[in-house]
Order: sequence, then C-alpha cells, then structure tokens
Amino acid sequence: MSDNALADWIGRTEEIHDVLSLNLVTRIAATFGEKVPQAGEPLPALWQWCFFQPTVEEQGLGDDGHPARGGFLPPAHNRNRMWAGGRVEFFTPLRVDARATRFSTILDVREKLGKTGSLLFVTVQHDYLQDGQLAIREEQDIVYREPTPPKLAEGEPLPAGIWQESITPSPTLLFRYSAVTFNGHRIHYDWPYATATEGYPGLVVHGPLMATLSLRAFCRANPQAQVRRFAYRGVRPLIAPQPFVLRGRVVAAGKAELWVGNAEGIAQQGEVSFD
Repeated sequence: MSDNALADWIGRTEEIHDVLSLNLVTRIAATFGEKVPQAGEPLPALWQWCFFQPTVEEQGLGDDGHPARGGFLPPAHNRNRMWAGGRVEFFTPLRVDARATRFSTILDVREKLGKTGSLLFVTVQHDYLQDGQLAIREEQDIVYREPTPPKLAEGEPLPAGIWQESITPSPTLLFRYSAVTFNGHRIHYDWPYATATEGYPGLVVHGPLMATLSLRAFCRANPQAQVRRFAYRGVRPLIAPQPFVLRGRVVAAGKAELWVGNAEGIAQQGEVSFD
C-alpha cells in the first residue's frame, strides 16, 4: 500500500460503548486469582482491555483469528499482527458495573523496513470515558509483519529487581485471558497454528497479559503508590509453559522500572510514574 493510501487511515475514529459488567469482572478476577471488585468500586489497572472489544462474527475473522483488516484499522493482508507496546495515562478510576465509552483515533500509520522484512506500524489512541469524564488515555502500538519466522533470539539479561514475582503461563491461563479479552488470535491457544503457520515453538504469552501482571506486581510491592502513567514495550516473545519472572525497582522519586523475562533475557520492559 502506498504512503498516500496509508495516510488516508490517519484520523479515523471508532466509538464503542460498554458496561463494565460485574459478571465479566468476576471472570477476570478468577483468571488472575484476584479478589472480585464489587459494583461501584475501581476497576483494577489495565482490566479495561477486557472490555470495548468489537464483536465480529466468525466469517469476519482472518485466518489468524483477528478481525479481518480494512475496517477501522488499515488493511494489512498476509501479515502477522503483534501488540508491540503502548503508553497509558490514568486520571480517575473506571467504576465496576457502570457504563463507559472508548473513543479511538488512529494517530499514525507508517511502513518501515526491519530486519525481518517490511513492517506496518499503527498507533491508536484510546480515550476511556465514564459519566462524560476522561478516565484513561492510552496510545497503543500495533505492528503488522510479513509472515517470516519470529524473533526468538536471547535478549539482554534481566536486571536485578527490588521485588520479583514468578509466573508459570499454563495453556489454561492463556486461553482464559484470550476469552475474557475476546481475543481470537490463534497463537495464544491453537498450538498447531502457532507452530506450523506463524513459526513459534509453542503457545505465545499475550503482550497485554505480561503488561497487566507486571503492573500488578508493582502495585503489590508499592501499595501506597498511585499510578499515573505506565509505558511498556515488547522485546521478544515468551512461550508457554516456560516460567518467567516480573521484576522491578524504584529508580527515582515517583518513577519505577519494570521487566518481564526469563533466563533468556528481557521480554518486555516498562516504566511507571506514580505519586
């Protein structure tokens, strides 16, 4: 697709209304082994990713399980989609069991040449509103790569952390997270597809799942902190059921660095700003 055609997608918008249903919140809490927030209480950080998902019918999905391209997002035929990272600002908590709206805008679309071939980068801004008030603003980075073997080389070693949690990503955890986020991408639950079609050695741990667990570990280690901003970036895939760790440390007043990874190095890194 030409640069002019790609530019046509910049500025496109999408509006989705949802109810932060206590029923779904209960299932999310069960997936993470968390206490269930009750109606009117704050929705935990990043649980908004389980809501506002387009309800596309089976015939509207691509071979990879994602909604077919060319609607809100630009067409990226015969490419594999990755959630590469993002930046999230928290202004006020969303409340459980209340109506909310996500207003999305495509900020940028550009083609780049990477080590594995041509890459299509799409940046989307999501504004989450409740009672007319902006609660969360997010920029999400999506990358579509040509169907080449994924980058699985070892990354930089994990830095030492002040806190650490260990996770064993079972196939059940991956399936249930796909279910609560209505994510049909087959690399997370369809082993034959993940290995034979997209070239992974097994089921792939979701990038947003890693980010959610990483930020949760920060909140557990720093219970008095009020998270204001969270930025994260994927470095390499993690494959289930190989265990991984969540590490972090406060590096300055109101700032912490987070890492997700294993013996093969960093898989995702993040930064938190907090009060």
